[in-house]
Amino acid sequence: MTIENAGHMPDGRPIERITLSGGGLTAHILTYGAIVQGIRLAPFDHSLVLGLPDATAYLTDGAYLGAVVGRVANRLAGGVITVDGHRHVLDRNEGAHTLHGGAGGTAQMLWHVVARGADHVTLGLTLPDGHMGFPGAVDLRTRYSVAAGGVLDIAFEARAHAPTLCNLAPHLYFNLDGQGDARGHVMSVAAAHFLPTDVENIPTGARRDVANTAWDFRTPRSLHEAGGSYDHNFCLSPARRPLSPALTLRGPQSGITLSLSTTEPGVQVYDGGGLSDAHSGIALEPQGWPDAPNHAEFPSISLMPGVALKQVTRLQFRGPSAAE
Repeated sequence: MTIENAGHMPDGRPIERITLSGGGLTAHILTYGAIVQGIRLAPFDHSLVLGLPDATAYLTDGAYLGAVVGRVANRLAGGVITVDGHRHVLDRNEGAHTLHGGAGGTAQMLWHVVARGADHVTLGLTLPDGHMGFPGAVDLRTRYSVAAGGVLDIAFEARAHAPTLCNLAPHLYFNLDGQGDARGHVMSVAAAHFLPTDVENIPTGARRDVANTAWDFRTPRSLHEAGGSYDHNFCLSPARRPLSPALTLRGPQSGITLSLSTTEPGVQVYDGGGLSDAHSGIALEPQGWPDAPNHAEFPSISLMPGVALKQVTRLQFRGPSAAE
């Protein structure tokens, strides 16, 4: 593990770049946004995720490339929540709605190193009471670790000082071929239902069966073959659970396969249609179901004092010979 200076915030604070190596993987992590800047699997030369070469370029990136998004990932309709009987108006950074915790959420903040070792690093951040309109201060930790077999583990922990909401997510865009239209990747998702959305990408509240739709990836197929446009939550389970297999993705040119396991009840799949290089990566975001506070039947994302929120996602990469 190495740490180096990668640039500076506008106020002069340094941005650090951490390199973790082990188990056939090399991962580059930035303290700004807790961003995963790149992941490489030996012996391949290309990064398996989209990233920017200059750390300071992320200061103006609007795509959340590689960042940890929160304190509430995804969308909150109308930018208004009720917590512990009190109404709170949030920062509305996507029209009338709040996206990924507001314009100054965790993806736009400078984290700090709180622990490190040869194969891991833990980054910390405290969100104050009232930050982006959310009630209650929250102490956050993100732990990245590499392990044998091409594994990158991402573990979140959150502790609240007062009743609040919390739903963190890693926002990595994958292109296992390192180039080209990522919709050619073959994907499988262990989900029998998805959440349909309205024209502003807000869940309607329905939970729809994937059978006979473009959202049925129970049998592996490419996004091109499925024929949909994707920015939707796939429902993996009705509540947080032990670490479980959720999704696989395979690059058709490289033959590299990603196996994603998570504790989270949902995974948002976004096809990258809004990227400056459209569809150059597929965002896979394990998280609670979006807009949960406005749908009583969705898994709760409430966080109370004295209860630690723990979320874990495991990414395992295999080359073509290992994946066979």
